[in-house]
Parts: sequence; C-alpha cells; structure tokens
Amino acid sequence: MATTKIPWLTQSYFEQVKCHWPENGKHILAQYDDNVVVVYQAFKPQIADYAVENQRFGGPHFSFDRMSWIKTNYLWMMYRCGWAEKHNQERVLAVWLKREGFDTILANAYTPKAQKAAGLEGKDKIEVRLQWDPDHKPGGQSEERRAIQLGLKNEMLKKYATEWTVQIQDITPFVKSQKQKLDQDGLENLVVATERIYPVTNTTTAKLIGIDGHEL
Repeated sequence: MATTKIPWLTQSYFEQVKCHWPENGKHILAQYDDNVVVVYQAFKPQIADYAVENQRFGGPHFSFDRMSWIKTNYLWMMYRCGWAEKHNQERVLAVWLKREGFDTILANAYTPKAQKAAGLEGKDKIEVRLQWDPDHKPGGQSEERRAIQLGLKNEMLKKYATEWTVQIQDITPFVKSQKQKLDQDGLENLVVATERIYPVTNTTTAKLIGIDGHEL
C-alpha cells in the first residue's frame, strides 16, 4: 500500500509577517507537526534527482565526507540559493525529518562560542555546527531576526541522510513561479512556506544553541 504523502503547506508572506513571525531575536522558524520538521537544501540536479527518486540522500554525487548544511527557514534558503538560480543550487528540496532526529541534531549543535565553553575545541570534536545568521526578506534585504542553519557531518549526517528523512520533495517549480511573481508584482501576492516558531522544550538544548532567553 502506498504511503500517504505529507503535504507541504504554503501561506501569504504578508499574513505571516503580520501575525506569526517575530521582528527580531534568535528563533527557529519552521514548518512542523507532532512527528516531522521540514528543512531545506539546494543541490545540483544529479544530487536532487537521486534524493527524490530514492527518498534518501546518497548516490555518486552526494558526499558523506563533507559538511552538509540544512535550513528550517524557507526564505533563508531562498537567499542562499538565489531562488534556485545559483550554480549547483538549481534544485531546492523540502526534506521532512523525524522530529526526534531534528531534536537530536539541535542537542548536539554548537556555535564556536558554545564549543569553546564545552571544552570541545578542534574541528573533529563536534558533528553539528550551528550558525545564527541574519534572516532575509524575499528581496534579499537583511532582517533583525536571526535564522538558524545547521552543518552536519560524520554519523549525524549519515543518520539525517538515511534514517531520519521520511520524505523529500522537489519544490523548485514553486520556487521559480514565486520568484517570477516577486519580480513582476512585488510582495503583495507572494506565497511562501508556512512557518511558525519551533518550540525547543529541552532547556539544556535551548541554552546550548542560544535560543532567545537561554543564551550562554
């Protein structure tokens, strides 16, 4: 029996800015439910084709020997990949990740400051690198709000790529259609991924990653 496809939800950009997204601070904006969290990655076509066909990452073009970065925030992904127009980032994938896997990633995520405080200095001491970078508006302007990105390597990358991923969808056609709408009509009718603040309920994890109110 075929597995039911998990829907990818979208919503008005302006509605979310007005009603749901904070203007500043360090927050994880994500699409999630009780079981899964959506993260985004952009790849060259060969990697994306393999991932969508096999519903996992791998194949001759995907490297498990280098750090791979995931992002929960759709617009941050759009900024990084140039709305799927940058070289080797022409295909944007939405990846549904088991929530327990995502929480495990967060629990092992270190900024350079947190890594030093934990006495784990040295590039091989951690498997998840965390960066809080300025979030961006659809047109590329920086926000005061910070967006999270997570770099995975070694066993953490292998678990993400082969065990924790439950669905992969190529959203490139949507990305390109909305970029065209943005270029022609501006922000008024722009539709983006539905996202809310992700609750980090483990206080140790919240302190480690520096969520607002829990900084080291």
